[in-house]
Amino acid sequence: MRQPFRKSDSLGWLWAQCARQAGWALNSEIHAVGDGASWICKQVESVFGEQGSYLVDFYHVCEYLATAASSCSENSESWMNVQKERLKSGQCDQVIATLESSLAAEEVLEENAPVRRAHRYLSNRKEQLNYALALSKKLPIGSGLIESAHKHVIQHRLKIPEAAWSIQNAEAMVQARAFRANGFWQDYWRKQRDAKAAA
Repeated sequence: MRQPFRKSDSLGWLWAQCARQAGWALNSEIHAVGDGASWICKQVESVFGEQGSYLVDFYHVCEYLATAASSCSENSESWMNVQKERLKSGQCDQVIATLESSLAAEEVLEENAPVRRAHRYLSNRKEQLNYALALSKKLPIGSGLIESAHKHVIQHRLKIPEAAWSIQNAEAMVQARAFRANGFWQDYWRKQRDAKAAA
């Protein structure tokens, strides 16, 4: 039975197009960084296969650890620094073991168990926490650069005061802003002109 086409599949297709434009070849290594959402990892695997690797944003992981820190140590700042260095040096298992030693009792409600949440989050994503390898290749371990670009390129225009957008117009504006930010402004207008002439 044929699987339904999902929106995440279309995003994966767009990633592939962007990667091809950037020079994706048979010997390319594709490095992806995200917030740990399973659909992103699945799209990286599906689209890029063995050429792709996926890393959970380091600062996102640190947010989970920060909520657990005060339950794990009286000196939460020092504890956090140790865990960060362990993650960056490939000692993910030690971080997970440290969390495991401070897990709340099972009867404690989920919202009151930050160590349990952090432990589960890291344990379920161990293969996606290889910061040591990324750093050795001088690759980013955080998605801050992209998030900043999103804020300044996309949100800056779409979130102007009193603006309201239809989905169609918002998508067109996003494409135009992305074209301009990436130096394809003239190509964009040439394609628009050619499409109009062909109609």
